[in-house]
Amino acid sequence: MKLSDFDFDLPEDLIATRPAKPRSSARLLLAQDSAIKDAHVSDLVKIFQPGDLLVLNNTKVIPARLFGVRKRESVHGSGEAKIEVTLLEPAAAQGTWQALIKPLRKVKEGEVIVFSETLSAMLTGKDDAQGTLHFNLLGDDFDTALAEAGAMPLPPYIAARRPADTQDKDDYQSVFAQHSGAVAAPTASLHFDAALLAELTERGVEFAEVTLHVGAGTFLPVKVEDVTTHKMHAEWGQVDETAANHIAAAMREGRRVIPVGTTALRLIESAAAQTGEIAPWEGETDIFIYPGFNFNVADALMTNFHLPKSTLMMLVSALMGKERVDQIYAHAIANKYRFFSYGDSSLLVPEK
Repeated sequence: MKLSDFDFDLPEDLIATRPAKPRSSARLLLAQDSAIKDAHVSDLVKIFQPGDLLVLNNTKVIPARLFGVRKRESVHGSGEAKIEVTLLEPAAAQGTWQALIKPLRKVKEGEVIVFSETLSAMLTGKDDAQGTLHFNLLGDDFDTALAEAGAMPLPPYIAARRPADTQDKDDYQSVFAQHSGAVAAPTASLHFDAALLAELTERGVEFAEVTLHVGAGTFLPVKVEDVTTHKMHAEWGQVDETAANHIAAAMREGRRVIPVGTTALRLIESAAAQTGEIAPWEGETDIFIYPGFNFNVADALMTNFHLPKSTLMMLVSALMGKERVDQIYAHAIANKYRFFSYGDSSLLVPEK
């Protein structure tokens, strides 16, 4: 299985830099029963059936991108350097984060980067492009200061086209986000608004919430030609007892379990990996899903359109089959669906 098997040509004008407004007005490609149909996310009220169980990832994206100044006093006078920081994940010590720092060479261990009047951090270690930062605030004080000083960590393919702004703090967050910790959004979730959730509930669709804190590693490229040797980044997740029982009941009763997004799918399949049955689970998962994977829980998947040669292309190919995915993506490109995090969505239902 070669990396080049998951490549395709995507016109740059199909890469979305802003989401559809309202959220549920985004287009939806429905791949079911060997057919491909064009619809909109709002049509899910007619597409989903009473008793379907949607699994939602309720992680909350933190404004993890910070811009600060390193000040230095020396015998030659004072100097400043502009520093860009992207928080990656909390480190073991309280108030400490692993972070990408640009340019890291401009900061020495023990020096402080000032981000705002209230928020600053000391560099306590460095390795390659990453550093360890110890912040001056903890808990709610840190969260408040970060919300004021930080920007949303937009994916590289959007950030290269425009900077994050205040609108992204709403746009790049799901309406059911609860637990802070992600540095990338579970983007299929961004298509839901309160009105659509209410309509689905009235339709008889049910919901289970799980948490997977999406890491920046989700954007790391696959660098090996033999994809089976690729090592996934680890992300923390939790399927609590309520969610596990809800999913297990749906499976026993023959109702469809449909994760919203690849993060929710990876998490519930991680929770069922040992026994084949869903159970409460908490920990780090580096599950890698590629063709040949045996799905224990997911009956379908709602997901956006993914980057060429990405692990997510491998995941949808595992679910639908490689030839079927090629057809789906060819249709999406020909019909000018919008791609990636702020793009349109799809509902993929594999043939049984």
